[in-house]
Amino acid sequence: MKLNYHPDTDSLYIDLSEQTSVESREISEGVVLDYDAEGNLVGIDIDNASNKVELHKLTVSKLPGSIETVAG
Repeated sequence: MKLNYHPDTDSLYIDLSEQTSVESREISEGVVLDYDAEGNLVGIDIDNASNKVELHKLTVSKLPGSIETVAG
């Protein structure tokens, strides 16, 4: 899973899978869910993210994998 914030567009994309998105559904204004060919959720796109999400803090709890931070 990857979280990618784009300050130039104030958008946050959450990659839940490495599968390719083939369908997108806007579930509320500026929030789009992406699905793969089998109907599995693979990503979440949030426009105007700074108004919808607490971007200044990320808490990770009890995930079974490793955590990697990429400066950008």
